[in-house]
Amino acid sequence: MESPQGLHPQQRLESIDILRGLAMLFMALDHSRDFFSHAHYFFNPADLVQTTAGFFVTRWITNFCAPVFIFLSGVGVFFSFSHGKTLGQMQKTLVARGLWLIFLELTVVRFGWYFNFDYHYVKLGVIWCIGWCLITLAGLLILPRWLAGLLGLVMIVGHNLLDSLTPETFGAFSWLWRILHVPGTLQPVPGYEFVVIYPLIPWIGVMAAGYAFGPVLQWETSPRRKLLLGLGTGLILVFIILRGLNLYGDATPWTTQATRLFTFFSFLNCQKYPPSLLYLLIALGPAFLALAWCEKLPAQLTRPLVLLGQVPFFFYILHLPLLHAMAVGTELVRYGEADWLFTNPPWQVWPIDYSHDLVSTYLAWIMGALILYPACRWYAGLKSRHRDWWWLYYL
Repeated sequence: MESPQGLHPQQRLESIDILRGLAMLFMALDHSRDFFSHAHYFFNPADLVQTTAGFFVTRWITNFCAPVFIFLSGVGVFFSFSHGKTLGQMQKTLVARGLWLIFLELTVVRFGWYFNFDYHYVKLGVIWCIGWCLITLAGLLILPRWLAGLLGLVMIVGHNLLDSLTPETFGAFSWLWRILHVPGTLQPVPGYEFVVIYPLIPWIGVMAAGYAFGPVLQWETSPRRKLLLGLGTGLILVFIILRGLNLYGDATPWTTQATRLFTFFSFLNCQKYPPSLLYLLIALGPAFLALAWCEKLPAQLTRPLVLLGQVPFFFYILHLPLLHAMAVGTELVRYGEADWLFTNPPWQVWPIDYSHDLVSTYLAWIMGALILYPACRWYAGLKSRHRDWWWLYYL
């Protein structure tokens, strides 16, 4: 994949930071909904029988966060590799960072979600998944970049062929298939549950594809934007064709609903756990279009997003305990107690009248983002002034 390169390896493409910052904001909106609405423990906002249009759209627009962030993580690995690091140095860095992310998922991130140290329940979420993807990509670096990308595409396009394989198919290794492809609960010790939310195979493919795609984002502006627009449009068209025919790419076909709007929602409503091919197409297609369009946005409009995109994990680590603490304060005022916000999901007993609406969700989201922005600006400044502080790379 060769073309005139318009970026020096040390330059940052701000459209990447803009898109990553936007993904962080949408992710925070999704988690605000978890804490500030009843559309989580009382009903599934993606269930067309129970949901409302507002809750469905709020949930659906956040679907692009994980695909975009994991794809751009792969792009970031390419950029780091192109800065002169040897293969051995890059592999050590990826393994170390991957193990660090797994550790943080099991400690800091988990505490942010539950405000307790009761390890009878552990959720293996997106940060855990990214950690293992980085470790796997460290191994794939020995391959030619095109071959690593091809393997990634095979995982993305072909993993739905594995849907018929249940964990029980593998007998004593059923636990491994849950980690790789089928979400579910692992019980290594009676009474202790590890819930796999993000099975690895499709996400490893997304990160590997991002790594292989990295050189495109060093092209000169005109050919880069042309390819991004064409690729984004193409992925969306493929999604429309495959989804319209209900042939392949998602376990649940779309169906006619009571209204045209909800029929359209059914068309968009693809499987996230694990992410189906169609889910990834409709997430990454618009993302490529956004990468192209972001390059033309005025700097004064995009500056806050660029900042968030430069320190995404710092934002992630802080936003969960902040939103959780805000929810605790709100419920103490409302009910005089908030015990359910300190317990694990299997034993949470939410008040029967817990019914914060979308207004509460969006207000909490905006307030949380405004509170975190100065902290992110401080941390971005710290990173720019102290590039030799190795630990800054890991947060």
